[in-house]
Order: sequence, then structure tokens, then C-alpha cells
Amino acid sequence: MKITVINGTEKHGVTYKMKEMFVEQLRDDAEITEYYLPRDCPDFCAGCMMCFSDKQHLCKDAGYVQKIEKSLLEADLLVFTSPAYVFHATGAMKAMLDHFGYRWMPHRPAKEMFGKRAVIITQCLGAGGRSTAQDIKDSLSWWGISSIRVISFRLMSDIDWNKLEEKKKAFFQKKLSSAAAKMRAINYNKPAYTGLAVKAKFYAVRMLQTSLGKKNPEYTDYRYWNENGWLGKARPWK
Repeated sequence: MKITVINGTEKHGVTYKMKEMFVEQLRDDAEITEYYLPRDCPDFCAGCMMCFSDKQHLCKDAGYVQKIEKSLLEADLLVFTSPAYVFHATGAMKAMLDHFGYRWMPHRPAKEMFGKRAVIITQCLGAGGRSTAQDIKDSLSWWGISSIRVISFRLMSDIDWNKLEEKKKAFFQKKLSSAAAKMRAINYNKPAYTGLAVKAKFYAVRMLQTSLGKKNPEYTDYRYWNENGWLGKARPWK
């Protein structure tokens, strides 16, 4: 089993501790690759459009982005973590996700993503956990992932791990260990399901690509969809 973890911050704070509680239950059975942002993808997308032209190798940040993408495509389980920063994911997480705009459904989604499973771990002081997770979930869903589990905590107290009550830490440990046990019990030789929401996006984009292809058969995204057979009977989840 291969797991790729994208940490939305380099700080070893509350979110980091929660992530460690989760992955600790999986270490004996998994090969885990971790990335810490912004260290492992430090720059903002400059909007050069190279990736949308199928020239992503020419992106100024290709050295970072393609390494992360390779890990994402090879993994059985994806784990994304982020504390809530002003009701949203960290800027570093958003900056990384921006680099994968070309992998959204309307462009050139990777077939491998449709069978992936993902876990999002967030925490906030009082509110913002849901919107933080949604920032990440938006990208995952448009990549083609349906099986997305969100684990979110509201601290309602100090955000310093060392000052948190032991009772609260024990609660986090119990919930994260339970979630990890469920993820460990999955048969990863079988791809995850593709739900109705993702299929609806696929079919809507399929109609769009068919229309665009009639106007310009050399359009990059249309050719990609056509070469994959998705404009015919082939489907990325089969």
C-alpha cells in the first residue's frame, strides 16, 4: 500500500500531531511519501498556461509539481492536511493545487485519479473546518476522486498542542485511530467507487469536449479526451 501525504504547512503544530496520529496506524503496512508546503512546492502558479497546452514540463515549477504528481498517481491513498487560515486552506496548499488546474475534469484529468481514495484532515479554533476541507475537496472531486473522507476538529480552546487538555488529545487519538483502522481494512487492489457527482461532471464535460472538438479537432483537451476513448464508450472508472 502506498500513501502520499500533502501537509499544508511545515509547522509541527496541532494539525501535524493529528496527521501523525492517523498515519501512525498505517505505517507498518504502507510506504508513506510526505510533502510539506511550501517547502516542496514553494512558488505560486504564474499563469504561464504551459500545462494547459500539454507542455507542463516547461512550467517554471515543473521540478516540484511533476514530482508531487508522480507520487499522487502512484499512491493508493492520498492524505491532505491543513489548519484553517481565515476560514480556508493555507495559502501554500492553494498555491500547490493551482498547479494542477490542467488535471481538472474540463481539461485533462488523469484516469488513475478516478479510482483513488483520499482523506482530508483539518482543524480550526472554532469555525472554518468545513470550508477549509472544501477548498481541497473541490480539487479532488474535479480530479475525478469520489471516495473522500473528511476528518475535521474544532478545538474551541488553545491552539498550542502542549496546552491542550489530555482528555481532548485522547478524543483526537480515538477518532483518528478509528478512521485509520477503517482505511487500513480497505482492499486497495480494488479501485474506489466513482459516485454520481463525479460521473455527472464527467458527462457534462464530455458534452462540452464533443462540442469544442467539432469547432476545432486540434484543440488540446478534445484530442486528449478522444485519444482516451472517453468520447466513445470508454470510461476512466472502468
